[in-house]
Amino acid sequence: MWGGYATMPWMFFGPAMMAIFVVGCIAVLYLMVRGVRRSPEGEGALGMLQERFARGEIDQAEFEQRRRVLLN
Repeated sequence: MWGGYATMPWMFFGPAMMAIFVVGCIAVLYLMVRGVRRSPEGEGALGMLQERFARGEIDQAEFEQRRRVLLN
């Protein structure tokens, strides 16, 4: 043996670090996929219209008019 019982607790360090590394990689991949799939509020033209209204670029009358056009 290389050091007897003094090295015994350290033999679990390598596999534990490998497990932590694998779990970390999986977590990073999960967060990346979740970030890619996350879409802005609403989708498409209606979502963009809602964002413009929220930023104050258009007033409520124009928002309602354009929303009716998009929904028809």
